[in-house]
Amino acid sequence: MKEIEIKDEFIKLCQLLKLAGLVSSGVEAKIVINEGEVLYNGEVEYRRGKKVYKGDTVEFDNEVIKVI
Repeated sequence: MKEIEIKDEFIKLCQLLKLAGLVSSGVEAKIVINEGEVLYNGEVEYRRGKKVYKGDTVEFDNEVIKVI
């Protein structure tokens, strides 16, 4: 599990995927989210603008990211 620390109250899902290095661009993030490949707290998430808060987990491509 990879931990990503955020300074603000939340980060958008597409930004988190880029920050974690799981996608190379916003366009790639949009595609993988729209195709249902990203899990937010264990549930498929289709909204790239979904707000991710500290304590949440995001899964993509066999990687788990915990936001701290």
